[in-house]
Amino acid sequence: MKKSDFYFDLPQELIAQDPLEDRSSSRLLCLDKNTGRTTHKIFRDVITFLKPGDCLVLNNTKVIPARLLGEREGTGAHVEVLLLKRKEKDVWETLVRPGKKCKPGTRLVFGNGLLRAEVLDTVEEGNRLIQFSYEGIFEEVLDQLGEMPLPPYITHKLQDKNRYQTVYAKYDGSAAAPTAGLHFTRELLAAIEAKQVHIAYVTLHVGLGTFRPVKEEDILKHHMHSEYYEITPETADLINTTKKNGGRIICVGTTSTRTIESAADDKGIVHAGSGNTEIFIYPGYRFKVLDGLITNFHLPESTLVMLVSALAGREHVLDAYREAVELKYRFFSFGDAMFIADFEEK
Repeated sequence: MKKSDFYFDLPQELIAQDPLEDRSSSRLLCLDKNTGRTTHKIFRDVITFLKPGDCLVLNNTKVIPARLLGEREGTGAHVEVLLLKRKEKDVWETLVRPGKKCKPGTRLVFGNGLLRAEVLDTVEEGNRLIQFSYEGIFEEVLDQLGEMPLPPYITHKLQDKNRYQTVYAKYDGSAAAPTAGLHFTRELLAAIEAKQVHIAYVTLHVGLGTFRPVKEEDILKHHMHSEYYEITPETADLINTTKKNGGRIICVGTTSTRTIESAADDKGIVHAGSGNTEIFIYPGYRFKVLDGLITNFHLPESTLVMLVSALAGREHVLDAYREAVELKYRFFSFGDAMFIADFEEK
């Protein structure tokens, strides 16, 4: 299977640069995963497609303001540090720009000395291990100095940090938002629960690997990034009971999908626990738990569009994407959404 099999033409102007004022007013393209038929709605209409006894699976990770702008001690040269993964209490794996100037032993200063750091080592893919020093609580210092690490295709400055955060974000740890969840408001979630639709929360901390392009033309040679996830016993029980009772499991976002599919055994039973997943889902994959997916529109030739194609078929997905382009849907993190399910069930 080739990377180019997942290419589609996307005009630059369709990449959404700013979030809509009302989260739930985005457009929603509904794609029947079996027939390829499409219908067009507004996101808040998603409730009409959910049935009592279904289970909506949300990723409650919280994006940290992981982008730090500082300088090299002694030279005053500007440096940008992106926090990727906490290794120990004050030691983080980071992406540093410019990296060549930040060899082990280099000292960095942020916020006129509120936060200081030393480069300890160079690790996989040129990332740097950095140890931070500060007074007080790291998360409070980071909240004061850090910026939201917006994806590279968003060039506008975000006016409100909370708009790159879901309304149900709970556990710090992500370098990027689980963007399908950005469309939900508290009011919409309350209405969904009132319809007797179950809501289950998983945690997967999204890394920047989610934006890493597939470089190999043979997609099977692509090395999938690793991300940490947790599933509580309560969530596992809720998902398993829903399946047992004939309800559908509908994931909000590819991160929720990767989490439950990683935690499921061959019989489709989800097990509580935590770990790192490198699961790579592409056409030919047999879903063990997932029945439907609410997701944003993804980059051409990305692992995410491959995952969506595994659920609904590559041709159906690319046809739907071409239709979305023609109708000027908004793409990527702050863009519109797609709901993929069997809409013609008897």
